This record gives sequence, structure tokens and C-alpha cells, in this order.
Amino acid sequence: MASSAYVPALAYPFLTRWYDAVVRWTTRERRFRALLLGQMDVRPGQQVLDVGCGTGTFALMLKQAQPAARIVGLDGDAAVLDLARRKAAAAGAEIDWRHGSALNQPFPDDSFDLAASSLVFHHLDRAAKRAALREIHRVLKPGGALHVADWGRAANGLMRVAFLSVQALDGFGNTADNVAGLLPDFMREAGFADAREIRRLATPCGTLSIYRAAKPATPVRPAAPSRRQDP
Repeated sequence: MASSAYVPALAYPFLTRWYDAVVRWTTRERRFRALLLGQMDVRPGQQVLDVGCGTGTFALMLKQAQPAARIVGLDGDAAVLDLARRKAAAAGAEIDWRHGSALNQPFPDDSFDLAASSLVFHHLDRAAKRAALREIHRVLKPGGALHVADWGRAANGLMRVAFLSVQALDGFGNTADNVAGLLPDFMREAGFADAREIRRLATPCGTLSIYRAAKPATPVRPAAPSRRQDP
């Protein structure tokens, strides 16, 4: 993901090659991606954006689940996009890969029916989280939906302790809003409706939350910013 203070997927560029293996063994990847994919219910002809697509694992799943949809993968890391292109080529999948920032997306207003984001928002500080959500809201068509899988409020004390490993790597400041369960609040501030956590999944590194929000079919005034204090 690109942001005003860009950080590679595993904090350091030399770890990028290990990203897929780390995600696979620490997040129950097959399970959470399957849940996210099923929740999206992609239809033929739809335009689908994967924000912070990384090495392309989920974008490829989207394309394989619905070959008649157009899948666009956006990421700020050229190195992971190279891995994504190779992965898609090996699978014979046609995916539109774009190098760019989630905070300033290279797409016109109302371009996509669906947007997804996996394990991205915990890398961003609060201002960047809000900016990325505003951009996703802008590029979604009225009536479109956003689906997010990311670290959320711990389900219990054990999950909270487990999440300290992620915070040590990705930063306590960036991850504090995830721990507080604030992503739905930020979605509403960006203009989304019905922003909510759909389910939680226990993993070796903490609680993963699956969220959904919709861009209203008719414009509504964005929610007032949260009054909670910045961490």
C-alpha cells in the first residue's frame, strides 16, 4: 500500500519475498479469504477493485471465481505487483494491475461495482485510513459495496496478546484503531451506509474481522468525524 509514509507489506523490503508464506501460516488465509470471497458474491460483468492487492492472491481468487468480471488490483509496491503479475500469468488469468496509491486512486468517480481490501488498513495511520476510505467511496458506483478483511477488536484476552506480535512489526500507532474496532466508524465518516463487522475469525496472530459497507444509491451527507481521541 502506498501512503504518505509508505511501509512495505512486512515492514521491510527484504521480507517481501516471504509475504505469502507469512500470511498463509499466521492468518488462516484460506478461511478468511474464502469468507470474504463468498460475502462479495461477484457477478458476471461487474467491475471489481482490490485495494492494496499485494501479491495478487485475492485478486486471482476473484477472477477464478467469476471469470466474466473485470478485476483490477491496485497497490503502491512495485515489487509485490511484479509477483502478482507472475502469479496471474502462471494461472492464465487476465487481471488489470495498477501501481498507485489508495489515497489518490487513478480511477474516475463511480467506476466499480465492488471493492475489497485485505490486511491493508492496519498498515495506515488514522488520517490515511480515512483518506483511503474516502477514495474507495468515490470510485465505487452508487449502490456498490466495500468488503474488508483486517485485524479488529480482540475477541478475548488471548487474542489481544497474540495481536501484540502484529503490532510490534507494523506499529502500535497504526494498529490502535483496529484494536479499538473503529474501522466501521471511519467507513461511515467517509459516506458509507450499513458499515458493520460481519464476523470474527480467531488466528495465531489475533482476531481477524470481516467488514461490509455500502455506498448509498442516493447521496447522503458523510457522518461527522468520531469524537474519540487519537491514540
